[in-house]
Amino acid sequence: MSSPLAALSLEMRLAGVAEIECVTPDLNGIPRGKVMTVEGFLAGRRLQMARGVLLQALMGGYPEPRFFGDDDGDLQLRALADQVHVLPWAETPRALAVCEAVELDGTLSGLSCRTLLKQVVGRYAERNWQPIVATELEFFLFERHSDANLPFQPPVGIDGRRDPGNAAFSVSSNNGLRPFFDEIKVGMAALGIPRDTFMHEMGVSQFEINFVHGDPLLIADQTFLFKHMLHEVALKHGLIAVCMAKPLARVPGCSMHIHQSVIEKTHGRNIFTDPRNNEPTFSFPHYIGGLQLCLADLTLLMAPNINSYQRFCHIFASPNNLCWAQDNRSAGLRIPASTPDARRVENRLPGADANPYLAIAASLAAGLHGIDNEIEPSPSVSGQFVAPDHLKLPGSLHEAINRLSRSTLARELFDDEFIDGYLATKTLELEHFLDEITPWERRFLGSQV
Repeated sequence: MSSPLAALSLEMRLAGVAEIECVTPDLNGIPRGKVMTVEGFLAGRRLQMARGVLLQALMGGYPEPRFFGDDDGDLQLRALADQVHVLPWAETPRALAVCEAVELDGTLSGLSCRTLLKQVVGRYAERNWQPIVATELEFFLFERHSDANLPFQPPVGIDGRRDPGNAAFSVSSNNGLRPFFDEIKVGMAALGIPRDTFMHEMGVSQFEINFVHGDPLLIADQTFLFKHMLHEVALKHGLIAVCMAKPLARVPGCSMHIHQSVIEKTHGRNIFTDPRNNEPTFSFPHYIGGLQLCLADLTLLMAPNINSYQRFCHIFASPNNLCWAQDNRSAGLRIPASTPDARRVENRLPGADANPYLAIAASLAAGLHGIDNEIEPSPSVSGQFVAPDHLKLPGSLHEAINRLSRSTLARELFDDEFIDGYLATKTLELEHFLDEITPWERRFLGSQV
C-alpha cells in the first residue's frame, strides 16, 4: 500500500514543497543522505554520497577505508518513486524520498542493507515464490533526557500523571499522550503505512505497533520510515522515542518480531500448507530447520548492539533460544495459532534496535536455506522447557561478532563485502563501548575492590 498521493505525478505531490530529504538506511537502519531542493530533485539532478556513510558507526566514526574503498569514492542515491512522501509533521513544507544506494556503474551497492534484502527476495522470485512478512515494533516514550548517567523517565501526560507501569493492554492507557498518537496516525497515513493495531505493552510507557503483512521490501521500508517519524514527532511533542532493546532495568525490553510465510505466485497459495488436507507441507518444517541452523550465526544482524543482549538476559517474552513451538512465547520461533492459509513462523529474536532490512533478510535467507537443503528441525517444545546448548544464541555482542566472523554459512547466504564491512563497524562500536567506564563500575568497584 502506498500513499493516496502516489497516483499523482511527482510534480503535483511536491507542489508547495521546497526541500526533500533523500535518505537511505545505513547498516544500523539510520536514515543517511542529503537534503536537496525539490527543483533539483524533479530535474533529476544526480545525488551522490560517500560509500563509507553506509558503514558509519553509531558514534559517527568509520572502519578502515579498505572496507568501503581506499579512495573513499561516491555512490548515487536513486529515489524510489513509490516512496516519496510529503511530511505532515514538518513545520515548513518538506518531503522525504527513500533511495536505493547505487554504485556509479549503475549496480546496486553491496554495502547497502536494502540491497541485501532485495537480493534475498530475488532468490525466492527465482522459484516463483513471494515471501510475506509483517513486523511488530515495540518502543518507549520518555520525557526529554539530557543526562545519560540518569535513567529514562516516563512523561507526564496531559492528565498530569506519569505512566505507573500497570497499563499493559489497557485501551485507555495512552490517553495522556493522545496528541502524540493522533499525529502519529496522521503521519502513517501520509507515508502510506496502513495501521493494524496499536497497544500499550508491559513496560512503563511502552507501546507496540503491528504492521499489516506484505512484501518484505515494502514492510522494511515502512518500519524504517515509521521509526524515523517516531523520533521526529516525539521531539515535536517534547518527548523522546526510544527503540533500545533494553532501556530500563527490571522492565521488559523492546522487540521487533517478524512473521513470515511464503506464497506460490501462480496460484497464490501458502507453500507451508497442503491444499488437499490443510496440513503442513514438507517446506514448513524445513523452513524452521533452516532458521534453527542459521540464525545463531546471524544473531548480530538481529541483536546488533551491546544493549541488545541485556534484553536476552531477562528472558520473559524475550527468548534467547532457537527452539520452536506452537503458540508458546518462550520459544524463539513461535508458530502462532492461525487458519491453514495463514500458517507462518514468528521470529521473536530481533530487538527493536535491529535494522529491519537485515533482520528480515536474515530470517528469509535462513528459511530458504532450510527448504533448499531439506534441513530437519528439532522436535517442538511446549510449556516450560530448557533449551539445549546447540539451540542457544550468543550471549553478548563480543560472542555474536566472533560467531559471525567464523561463519562460513553466513558467507554462503550473503556477500563477503557486506559481512566484512558490517563486522568492521560492529567491532569498532564494541571497542568504543569498552573504552568507557559505566556508572555500575564506579558505584560498586570504586570503593570496594
